[in-house]
Amino acid sequence: MPVIEVSNLNKRYGERVAVDDVSFTVEEGEIFGILGPNGAGKTTTVECIAGLRTPDSGGIRVLGLDPRTDGAKLRRLVGVQLQESQLPEKLSVAEALDLYASFYPDPADWRQLIADLGLTAQLKTRFGKLSGGQKQRLSIALALIGRPRVAILDELTTGLDPQARRDTWQLVEAIRDKGVTVVLVTHFMEEAERLCDRLALIDAGRVVALDTPAGLTAKVADEQRIWFRPSAPLDDRLLGDLPEVTSVTRSGPRVLVTGREDVLLAVVTVLAREQIRPLDLRVEQATLDDAFVALTGRSIDTDEETTV
Repeated sequence: MPVIEVSNLNKRYGERVAVDDVSFTVEEGEIFGILGPNGAGKTTTVECIAGLRTPDSGGIRVLGLDPRTDGAKLRRLVGVQLQESQLPEKLSVAEALDLYASFYPDPADWRQLIADLGLTAQLKTRFGKLSGGQKQRLSIALALIGRPRVAILDELTTGLDPQARRDTWQLVEAIRDKGVTVVLVTHFMEEAERLCDRLALIDAGRVVALDTPAGLTAKVADEQRIWFRPSAPLDDRLLGDLPEVTSVTRSGPRVLVTGREDVLLAVVTVLAREQIRPLDLRVEQATLDDAFVALTGRSIDTDEETTV
């Protein structure tokens, strides 16, 4: 039985449809991503899963429980880190951990938890004085303090610098390694590709695709693009005549070769035979962003910053 089952979920706010007939399942032990632009309905979906919002229609089962009728039981089993969650600015890290631990009959050892998250030195620091990365680490600790079987992490790395974002990715992987099933809400393509075992692409409240990151990109394009600068004069026909190559174009001193399957091996073999070195070689393949554009007709980065 899946850990989470969402069937034909619908939710609207007045005339605005936030979630439109969404269905998916989450298997035990995986990092399941919900990927889409801001305002796509991602946050509303996970808030319904966590029992924080009541859907208009549809079914949800989490660990065999219904969030609408089994909310008290579910809160003991699911840890939630929401995008907009805040703590009083004068509350210290230790006080916040003590408070949250008191909510559970058998909480995790928060001192060990905070040591694993690298926040021991900040135990006496007030929430308002923490950096963005430290606040995110504290949010993870608070989500895990009840020893949950499922952790819902909503836009965990928004506002973090690149290094803090990568550090947080390692923390998410560590959570999964402890046996916790993770539902990760994000609009960052790189984050989804790095972390998620499977993804639901959501746009305008609907699931437009559901697959592994590699499966999603393979569905829309299997073409490779090879950029390089030849170390010696190169007759483009040598590459253009290869069966694996679909096109050869130039951009100044750089050559762009497009093709499928074994095109890289074919190109490198010809260049080696001609004693030409491919300088500044770069291989590009279809990305999640390419998949999203192909499926929705627009880039995920062009949407306005609206949380729904």
